[in-house]
Amino acid sequence: MAETGEGTSYDIDVNVPSVARMYDYALGGKDNYAVDRQAFDQIETTAPSTRPLALNNRRFLGRVVRILAEDYGVRQFIDHGSGLPTQDNVHQIAQRVDPTAGVVYIDNDPIVLAHGRALLEENDRTAVIQADMRATDAIFASEEVTRLIDLSEPVAALFVSVLHCIPDADDPAGLVARVAERLPSGSFLVVNQLVSKDAALRQEMTDFMLTSTQGNWGRVRQEHEVRRFFDGFEILDPGLVEISTWRPDTDLGPKQQTDEWIEFGGVARVP
Repeated sequence: MAETGEGTSYDIDVNVPSVARMYDYALGGKDNYAVDRQAFDQIETTAPSTRPLALNNRRFLGRVVRILAEDYGVRQFIDHGSGLPTQDNVHQIAQRVDPTAGVVYIDNDPIVLAHGRALLEENDRTAVIQADMRATDAIFASEEVTRLIDLSEPVAALFVSVLHCIPDADDPAGLVARVAERLPSGSFLVVNQLVSKDAALRQEMTDFMLTSTQGNWGRVRQEHEVRRFFDGFEILDPGLVEISTWRPDTDLGPKQQTDEWIEFGGVARVP
């Protein structure tokens, strides 16, 4: 196993659902177990929009990376809580714009490490770190970040659909701020997470995920709480929104049709 950033190894437990593997299942992937599928199917009984929400989240990630690379000249990406490789991963999108673009993926699921390294064996501009994304000091001191990320040039730090995995006690807003402090001026933060206006649904989903993942979860939040993650940063147009409406490729692009919960966030520039 690779280092985790905190000197700990993670083992695969096929009896406990993994957020990364549940997301893989939602996207139609095959790197998941029965326990992941059962947990996701139970979520869908309460929130039927969850599968299209996951697909729209993936489309948002793709648009953000392409736009930052094409329109803002970003050539370096650190993807926190990256999940399992699928179609059009961050490095593939960025390296279509510039083959020299550097990408570091971070996830604490050992399956992500195994599949990611197999995918990236012949790509020396990309790396996967098995680490807790809260281990900012260790991540930035790692060999992979030191090799691929030049902190004298703009970097895009991605927190795409992951901060709901961080409990309030671990201060997700503080995590974003700590990462931003390490980035040069002109860098970018991409942040979105699950939110809901329905207090009962927020509690039900939070309780279910905390129980099913054995504590590897934070909280479904409200929009005003996510706005705190952007304090002190310059938010790019169109602001903080339901993400299927963030700079869609066309007016006919897929939109989130139901709203029992949504992915809410946007992109900001580090001053």
